[in-house]
Amino acid sequence: MTNRLRGIADALREDVVSGFLLIAGAVVALVWANSPWGHSYEVIRTISFGPESLHLYLSVEEWAADGLLAVFFFVVGNELKQEFVHGELRNPRRAMLPIVAALCGMVVPAAIYAVINIGQGDALRGWGIPMATDIAFAVAILAVIGRFLPPALRTFLLTLAIVDDLGAIVVIAVFYTDHLSFAPLLGALALLALFGYLQRGRGAAAALDRSPLPNWVVYLPLAAAIWALMHASGVHATIAGVAMGLLMRTVELPGETGDPSHRAEHAIRPWSSSLVLPIFALMSAGVAFTGLDAIFTDTAAVGIIVGLVAGKLIGIFGGAWITTKITSAELNPSLRWVDICGMSLLAGIGFTVSLLITELSFSDHRHMLEDAKAGVLIASLIATVLAAAVLGVRNAQYRRNGSPAKRRTGSPGGGAR
Repeated sequence: MTNRLRGIADALREDVVSGFLLIAGAVVALVWANSPWGHSYEVIRTISFGPESLHLYLSVEEWAADGLLAVFFFVVGNELKQEFVHGELRNPRRAMLPIVAALCGMVVPAAIYAVINIGQGDALRGWGIPMATDIAFAVAILAVIGRFLPPALRTFLLTLAIVDDLGAIVVIAVFYTDHLSFAPLLGALALLALFGYLQRGRGAAAALDRSPLPNWVVYLPLAAAIWALMHASGVHATIAGVAMGLLMRTVELPGETGDPSHRAEHAIRPWSSSLVLPIFALMSAGVAFTGLDAIFTDTAAVGIIVGLVAGKLIGIFGGAWITTKITSAELNPSLRWVDICGMSLLAGIGFTVSLLITELSFSDHRHMLEDAKAGVLIASLIATVLAAAVLGVRNAQYRRNGSPAKRRTGSPGGGAR
């Protein structure tokens, strides 16, 4: 039984397995929301619970998008930290490329949306909707259709999507949030500093290792407090997961059997794949269609579709290409520009943050809200199909050339980082 459970856990650590589970959750949500039982779907995901005194009286949908998804963001942030210290992103000339591409991939879709909706009144409020890439769905789709693509492409996408999400959160805080609570935000930052010290302070790390209690007894309550304070501040709480992931130490100290980063990833990734992502997809992807005619005559929906599909492609691909021409930034030698083209299309998948900005933009306009949500979904489907076509061809070419993708896990070395 132990070997069987270990085998299941190992399978769940594979991106392709988690990708299929995520896509399955999204398909079930879409079918359910557009079926005769769609009302029950809305009832379930709007059930609210939690301590109201801590600003945590949230709906099931909010717990999935803000709470559970923070676990996935921790895994992603932790993996990026490994890449920055030991992997692809150690080279600043290569790390610069996805960062600049992400910024361009935010500005261009927003500009396209604004041009389409100039003079359309309240529709212009949705300019931030096509800026965001849904990292969970994008990585899942890449895993399913690109098993033989170079690992550097996945790292490019992860970096781009994290920068994209951080930028989108800043946009929400500045342009779409009426009130930002600085006291909880400062508390979250203080606890993040404590989290980082416990990771890097040799005395603290050694004391935790010598303790008879397991490390999670300290880190789990600390992580929960950081998340709760970040949520109470008005900043999207998944940022807490990213921050903690980036603070993880990726090297061993004397006497340790493994570094905290890889140990945490080994323990958490199966839960992220089997529970976090499927539940998130089930509770977030259920958009009910009200009619395509209304969607394609609504300039807000049209702006979202064009922004996410064409804007992301132009912004990311164009921004990356121009950056290599005018700076010292370089593309990984294992990649070709057609790979970046396909990945740019994949970045047009927008769910979590795009839908959040949609709610903030059109909360007083019910019909525009529904059309905009449907626009996000349609754009995501178009982006998925186009990206699958491009990356599917490239995947077949890499497979014929005998270049199977292998996930980089990093190697120990250097100081405590």
